[in-house]
Amino acid sequence: MSGRILVALAGQPNCGKSTVFNALTGARQHIANYPGVTVEKKVGAFQYAGLRVELVDLPGTYSLTSYSLEERVARDFLLSENPSAVINVADAASIKRSLYFTLQVLEMGLPVVVDVNRMDVARRRGVTVDHECLARLLGVEVVPTSFKSGRGRKTLLEALGRLVKNPVPSPDFAVDYGPMEPMVRALEQALESAPGVSGAVRPRWLAVKLMEGDDEARRMASAAAGSGEILARADRLRADFESEHGDAPESHAAYCRYRAVDRLIRECVSLSETPREPFSDRLDRVVCHRLAGPAILVLVVYGIYWLAMVQGGKLLGLSWDLLSSFRVGLQALLPSPALSSEPVFTSFVLWFADSVNSLLMYVPVFFILFFLIAALEDMGYMPRMAFMLDRIFRRFGLHGQSTLPMVLGGVYAGGCAVPGIMSCRGIPDERARLATILVIPMLNCLAKMPLYVLLVDAYFSDHKGPVMFFISTIAVLMALPVAKALSLTVLRKKESAPFLMEMPPYNAPAVLAVAGVALARVWLFVRKIVTVVAAVAVVLFVLFHVPGLPAERKAHYEELGNQALARFRSAVPGNPMAPGMEMAGLPAMAERWKIIQQGGLPAAAARLAWSTPLLEQLLDPRTPDAR
Repeated sequence: MSGRILVALAGQPNCGKSTVFNALTGARQHIANYPGVTVEKKVGAFQYAGLRVELVDLPGTYSLTSYSLEERVARDFLLSENPSAVINVADAASIKRSLYFTLQVLEMGLPVVVDVNRMDVARRRGVTVDHECLARLLGVEVVPTSFKSGRGRKTLLEALGRLVKNPVPSPDFAVDYGPMEPMVRALEQALESAPGVSGAVRPRWLAVKLMEGDDEARRMASAAAGSGEILARADRLRADFESEHGDAPESHAAYCRYRAVDRLIRECVSLSETPREPFSDRLDRVVCHRLAGPAILVLVVYGIYWLAMVQGGKLLGLSWDLLSSFRVGLQALLPSPALSSEPVFTSFVLWFADSVNSLLMYVPVFFILFFLIAALEDMGYMPRMAFMLDRIFRRFGLHGQSTLPMVLGGVYAGGCAVPGIMSCRGIPDERARLATILVIPMLNCLAKMPLYVLLVDAYFSDHKGPVMFFISTIAVLMALPVAKALSLTVLRKKESAPFLMEMPPYNAPAVLAVAGVALARVWLFVRKIVTVVAAVAVVLFVLFHVPGLPAERKAHYEELGNQALARFRSAVPGNPMAPGMEMAGLPAMAERWKIIQQGGLPAAAARLAWSTPLLEQLLDPRTPDAR
């Protein structure tokens, strides 16, 4: 068999899914966004047994309902993209919560292979998972792996190859919904006899979702013939069940799934008689302590700021030197300007280069920033940060995960709105995500600090420290009420997901994987932001140069230039350097000299770039004729 196949990688957050993705795809991966949403789409490719496998890492979700944007994106991909196979990554160390997600994937009727990852961690915790027992009860192939330790890749690929060669859906796996079963079967029969249900949706799965009142399921069912009658019947059955049993159908469905998971755990998972308390639980007693936790949070945030903004800022000189070298080398290839005018093409290229360089010089800072964020995510500290601040932020319409974006945006002096807004993509609540994005520009980014310093020095020179502290504090105090007002007005119709927070176990960050994530995010930043900057630069250049100077003003400046050139020529006769001097090249040489004086380009780099003996003599202060 040869060709291209599409494989989805699905699982709950913090189950090791990213490690599996990186191990399978290596460096052949890229990050984009799903169409129309801010959720990241990570895609990679690899070759196996004559097949080109395109692997899509779906957003980590706890379920496949439609409460959050990530859940809808993951579920819509599975239903609409028709992947050839689904690799469901389950965490062996937290197998109970992982199996809840697995049951939902199986109910959709997709070709599935279950990867029980982190088996080494489970063994250290005294957890033994019988994967053969799970395979027998679930009816799909179950593969034990430990990708963090480099074990299981070949076994997983072999199982994937067998599934692709025999692409049959997962068996008609069904959770027993007890007293809700007659209602589910009635809707299932109605859907089977009504053609037109969108996609290859399993009728039973759709019937269960209709009983749960899932909005997306109702939309899919609306494509069936006689959909009005089916939806009305689903509403009646939901109301009947709730009145008879005093429980919402969605709550009952979740309870039945957990009951099925408990049966799987009893038969296929065993615990040691004296299980050792996990290290993460012992560490959380300090990290999440009501007093020590906020203090540690402040230290972590300060560490991010110090490493990225302070230490990373020291690299800006190096990046500016490189970009200036490129700019000056580019200038040497362009038509030289005259004393009173410059070719439009030269002006445009240099304007474009300066606009882009002003952004690219911050790439070292952004890389350090994204590296640290990815490291905190890999370590498992980010959910703790969100947990500690969610209660406060929720009162203002924000989210616990708004913490880091606001810190990066400049809660106190020294942030940057661009990485702050980019990091908002991880906030699952759409309303809180948009509110955070809209208030971050109110904070104190680096671009505002020179103006603040100038004004404070001019008007409050004797109280600089307190005034700067007041400016930073008042920005936060203004941003929070504005976020609350936005969530109550223009954002009130945006969807708000329930706050679900899991404390994943602490892990040592995988440096190469973290660096890969940081590089991918930097590249995404450069590709997107540079495109915007380039477009704005072109528009501004046109506005500056159209319609341009009137003809009489141009003639006036040309005359002034000719007069200055005549005075210069009358002053240099007899100078040994005058015969090699090209008058038309003087403006370009003056521009290069200005860049060197500003510290943007070392003199050695200038000599290497231009290799002009005359310029070397002019730059050498020991040359008397140059003075």
